[in-house]
Amino acid sequence: MYVIYTVITVLAFLVASPYFLYQAIRYRKYVGSVPQRLGRLPVAFNLDADPSIWIHAVSVGEVLTVRALIPGLRERYPHLRIFLSTTTMTGQQVARSHVRGVDAVFYFPFDLPFIVRRLIGSVRPRLFLMMETEIWPNLLRACRQQGVKAVMVNGRISQRSYPRYRLVKAFIKRVLADVDRFCMQSEESARRIVDLGAPPERVTVTGSLKFDSLDWTASQGRGRERVLRFFKVPDAHPVVIAASTLRGEETAVLHAFRAVRRSRPEALLVIAPRHPERFAEVVELARQEGYRVARRTELVIDAPLTCDVVVLDTIGELARLYQVATVVFVGGSLVDTGGHNILEPAVFGKPILFGPHMHNFAEVASAFLASGAAVEVASARDLEETLVALVGDPVRRAALGAAARALVEANRGACQRTLGEIAAVLPPRGDRAGVVTPFRRAT
Repeated sequence: MYVIYTVITVLAFLVASPYFLYQAIRYRKYVGSVPQRLGRLPVAFNLDADPSIWIHAVSVGEVLTVRALIPGLRERYPHLRIFLSTTTMTGQQVARSHVRGVDAVFYFPFDLPFIVRRLIGSVRPRLFLMMETEIWPNLLRACRQQGVKAVMVNGRISQRSYPRYRLVKAFIKRVLADVDRFCMQSEESARRIVDLGAPPERVTVTGSLKFDSLDWTASQGRGRERVLRFFKVPDAHPVVIAASTLRGEETAVLHAFRAVRRSRPEALLVIAPRHPERFAEVVELARQEGYRVARRTELVIDAPLTCDVVVLDTIGELARLYQVATVVFVGGSLVDTGGHNILEPAVFGKPILFGPHMHNFAEVASAFLASGAAVEVASARDLEETLVALVGDPVRRAALGAAARALVEANRGACQRTLGEIAAVLPPRGDRAGVVTPFRRAT
């Protein structure tokens, strides 16, 4: 079955290669990462072949989440280096600029046997931590063969991916046998991964690390002036932020914002496209709608804004920018792609809107709706009506924001539970080996 999987992986790469070639030529994506994706790291990467902990986080969200674990890993395993890999370019950029405590960052390799064996020889991991649902059969098999412990961290099996895994359940069961511990976000994800074949005694519900990875110092006011120096907006002026938007959502947001400006012409809209290659496209789209538009990189520090719409064409600033928002719409949810993280605006106590497609964050979205901490909009028209109503209702905004903040505070603690499960798999020096316990909620 591994041979079949490897053949399919190669064929999929060949089929997708024209797309990658286009992206490389058009946007200069992937070009510099090819050697690392083939398992070839710089000579100086781990020159002395030191043992390590290898953490893999696909993109920006996972990279920011893993920050919660790194201080604890450093404290418990001072004798091991910590390496972090990402799949996407934006994830790589955020990892290099916003994650402290790692020794080096690199691109995740293609999951082919000879490539992953070569990479393991360079990284020399004693522990491999895969964030969320990064199930790579050849890599996990190589880890098992070379004595590398593997732990799924902040694990989840979404409602959408679950049926797909079930189609190849016999193979997935073999792959999951190579994982030493599954630290799952929720009871539902834990049940699903057990059903797919994970040994129940290796599965633990630790909660979501996303709650522990949030920037609480920023929500307490530190850094506020630095952000505002580029966004000189009077306190009475509404600021609408559309975060992590995808193609098809910006038009709905721009139309909704036009309705807001009928009663509040001084309002400002900040759009943060999810993908950097779309920055120019979104700028042009806003101009076609008749707005005065500026890129974030065009703003002058300490100068009043003279535009209606700002396109956030930077990486890593969005989380701090939430503190100036009046209302936040989180994208990837009006179009059917699964939604994006709603926790960062919640830290600042902001009213949050999202669309009906939040299956990648189903548990978190459900908790927010049940607690009156967010509003789900069903369509572009619903977004317009809800946005106008919230901008004009400070009492409702305050209630939503307070509930969001309280929910985040109540759900912290997954980090320590996860570190405890990791220690059971790879005891820190001087600790006795942990005892494996059956599927349960960590306390």
